[in-house]
Amino acid sequence: MIVEKIVEIKNISFFYGERQVLSNISISFAKQTISAITGASGSGKSTLLSTINRLWEEVGGARVEGRVKIWLEGQEIDVYERQISLPELRRKVGMVFQIPNPLPMSIYKNLTLPLKMAGIKNRDLQREKVESVLKDAFLWSEVEPRLHEDARNLSGGQQQRLCIARAMILEPEVLLLDEPTSSLDEGAVFEIENLLLSLKERCSLLMVSHDLAQVRRVADSAVELVAGSLQ
Repeated sequence: MIVEKIVEIKNISFFYGERQVLSNISISFAKQTISAITGASGSGKSTLLSTINRLWEEVGGARVEGRVKIWLEGQEIDVYERQISLPELRRKVGMVFQIPNPLPMSIYKNLTLPLKMAGIKNRDLQREKVESVLKDAFLWSEVEPRLHEDARNLSGGQQQRLCIARAMILEPEVLLLDEPTSSLDEGAVFEIENLLLSLKERCSLLMVSHDLAQVRRVADSAVELVAGSLQ
């Protein structure tokens, strides 16, 4: 069986000033799977994830060597080509962080803001997409009566599912997840894991996790980083 790639990292090395964090990493990740990146704290897991959507560029004094290719809409894209639009790249390559980060606004506005920023102004279409993505995140029945309440009033697990829904509302082809359950209780972890398993039918997931039991439960493949190098 031929495995279709979604991301290919070639000879990536990463530096914060003079300190080298990643050393000559080359690896590819398969389409419509959950791929896990494991390793001890400080091994470079989150940094490797940030090279895929160039989020590291928000940090002063950092630099990268090497290339990252992504296949979006069937087209091969070199992430580090000069003409690449970062907003467009980050719409196609969504990101979910370790600590849930709902915006200080209503649940509904948390989800419509990305749509508006992408130029989707039709309110009927916005409502349709909000309902659809909340159902996909197993959240609709819990928040339907509260859509116009402050999203920060949700529980931690609900906030993280909302953040995943927000990342998914623009239908990314790749979803990056940086320790998405490490701040949650056991019940919320179970809900998030079920959500991730359901999402790989429509996108490819790359997940950083230090929890090897979780990796065994949800990941199709896993790689380990040790001191910035692949094992």
